[in-house]
Amino acid sequence: MLNKLAAITQRLSPGLRQVLGNTSWLLADRIFQMGLALVVSIWVARYLKPQDYGLLTYAITWVSMFGAIADLGLGTIVVREIAREPSAQNKNLTLGTAFVLRLIGGVITVVITVFTISLVKPNEIVTRWLVGIVATGTIFQAFGTIDYWFQSQLQSKYIVVPRNFVAICTSALRLGLIYIQAAVIAFAWAKLAETALMGLARVISYRINGNYLSSLRFSWIRAKSLLRESCPLILSGIAIYVYSKIDQVMLGSMLEDTSELGFYSVAVKLSETFDFIPIIIAQSVLPKLAKVKSESNEIYYKYFQIYFDIMMLMWLVIALPVSLLSPYIIYTLYGQPYAAAAPILSLYVWAQFGTNFGMARSNYLNIERKLQYSLYLSLSGAFINIALNLFLIPNFGAIGATIATIITYFIVIIVLNFVLTDLRLVGVMVLRSLNLYQVYRRILGVVQ
Repeated sequence: MLNKLAAITQRLSPGLRQVLGNTSWLLADRIFQMGLALVVSIWVARYLKPQDYGLLTYAITWVSMFGAIADLGLGTIVVREIAREPSAQNKNLTLGTAFVLRLIGGVITVVITVFTISLVKPNEIVTRWLVGIVATGTIFQAFGTIDYWFQSQLQSKYIVVPRNFVAICTSALRLGLIYIQAAVIAFAWAKLAETALMGLARVISYRINGNYLSSLRFSWIRAKSLLRESCPLILSGIAIYVYSKIDQVMLGSMLEDTSELGFYSVAVKLSETFDFIPIIIAQSVLPKLAKVKSESNEIYYKYFQIYFDIMMLMWLVIALPVSLLSPYIIYTLYGQPYAAAAPILSLYVWAQFGTNFGMARSNYLNIERKLQYSLYLSLSGAFINIALNLFLIPNFGAIGATIATIITYFIVIIVLNFVLTDLRLVGVMVLRSLNLYQVYRRILGVVQ
């Protein structure tokens, strides 16, 4: 079996082998971290019980709502620019500018999150502290800029070891907190420590591979150029969060009992466990697709169709068994106190087509320089999701939020492709991927 796989790999082009190699490193990293994080989160959820776990989730979700401000939508843009011109001068200027911009974005995020939670929850001191502590971590996320360099060179293996080391350390910290029976606020401090340690690990990895932070340079001209293109992504990032995560914020804000949010959070976390796969694939194929685009449109569109085919298969392979086995999964992992999460999980897992096709479409928009559509689509999804949640949450609770998410994803990820002329090709690719027989033939044609 291994010999056959090796033979198939050798028949692939050097570029595809490089993509597969980079993806393999990222997959191994994510699988390890996914397993570790899942086990630890289960222990934390069991310890905190649905109410406190829901409260912690509410704080993290509230901070995440403004995460696009800290990230500034620079990720794919920086990767693309360095992949196209990997010279030392361009690398140092682009990375340095992106780092300073993300650092400023992190500070702004802290101010906004603390201010807004004070308005929404003026009398809930614990909630405000949780949000403030978690939000501070967004400042250290600026060091995530270093990842852009490794991604652009398809050398993600160099950040795998330090990231796993940090994951092990912070997981041990959380287990220690459970052992000493710490209060919920201690887990917010653990979240902050994780972000800070990850920033330090990135710096060390960057230095070990012969790079120096002192070589990075900031340029107002480059900053204006990056922000000009990323501004739609900042707004769309916030809007994407609203239509994909606002359900958790609304559950925590509209319902007095945070246990409902605890049940919902467990189902969402399990459903999104495998989200790292489409994200990793997107990171790995973006530089290669951008290069192929400049060489041959025919091959470019062929590869993009296969990209969508793979996303379809991944969705079905994960959603079907999880949906059918949801009661057993919830009871085994979280126990009887979380039994109410089973029907939520059985429905929510089907919404993951939004991540799979959404990541593929984002790469298409980036390469085609049509990122403005990300904003239009995200804003549409935000309005739709808020409207649906306002009606469904008071009547159906967490199940209503799940239904709202599925409907929103279907409209934004599938239907709107046929409404916007420039995105109809994406809609056609999605429809073609529904024909599983043709999907099999296309993928087989690549590996033969």
